[in-house]
Amino acid sequence: MSAPLENIINQTALRSVEALRRQYSQAKPFRHVVIEDFLDAGFASQLLAAFPAFESGNSIGEDGRPGGKSTVERMQALGPSYRALDELVQSPDFLQFVGNITGIDGLLYDPFYLGGGTHENRQGQFLQAHIDFNYHPSERWHRRLNLIVYLNSLWDEAWGGNLELFRDPYQDAQPALRVVPRFNRCVIFETTENSWHGFDRISLPAEHADLSRKSVALYFYTKDRPPEEVAGKHTTHYVNRQLPDHFVGGYTLKLADVEMLGELIGHRDRQLRQLYAENTNLLQAQERGFGGQILYLLKRLYVRYRR
Repeated sequence: MSAPLENIINQTALRSVEALRRQYSQAKPFRHVVIEDFLDAGFASQLLAAFPAFESGNSIGEDGRPGGKSTVERMQALGPSYRALDELVQSPDFLQFVGNITGIDGLLYDPFYLGGGTHENRQGQFLQAHIDFNYHPSERWHRRLNLIVYLNSLWDEAWGGNLELFRDPYQDAQPALRVVPRFNRCVIFETTENSWHGFDRISLPAEHADLSRKSVALYFYTKDRPPEEVAGKHTTHYVNRQLPDHFVGGYTLKLADVEMLGELIGHRDRQLRQLYAENTNLLQAQERGFGGQILYLLKRLYVRYRR
């Protein structure tokens, strides 16, 4: 049985549901709310103390290579405090609490924490603006909400790693909003085809180079969603960062600008290689087996018919 809501969630947050709901519904560039001191202070400190070592998590990126991000999805195995959190976030009281803030009924907890769990990012890491996958990978559930709690006892906005919310990253070089990932700060935001988000590059000063950006990410689903929000199933959709506003005709590049351009071009090249590899795998899969032979014959007929 999970601990009572008031033992883990800060009393101020529990008493502020109506105000939080107004903030969430009116927020721009899409619906979200930032809640300070979300968890009981002592419980948040327990989560930080029990946060898993970077080496114990999965640090393999989407490109198949080790990187500067480590995640642990099996939070139940991280000790009593994380088991208590797991029990809390699947409880009817907690789901109703979040539903009351966001106006979304019938929220479902993901017992597999697919893509969620503990997240740790090291120096130099960033996350491009993106919209998340919109259906649960193994269930027929619509992804509706992201809830992130930050566990950084020391963090400055100038160090990067700030959550960025975009109106349209295809057009906008700068986000509409930045949220500093300070300790026990919670952000809840909707997951739609317009909820573009990421975080800027972590650039820690030498005296704090041993720090990392720590958070717990929870995703919530529903069996249905409003018809106007329904879209075809897709994976996470990333957008490469636009050039800064100061890149104008006549501007003289500085060393930092050159390094940034190299990073952007390198990232685009890696992304293109990954997309080409996925396309090649799909084409080769189509050619295999009996179905591949049928498809081959149909293509031949189509080409000859067009002539």
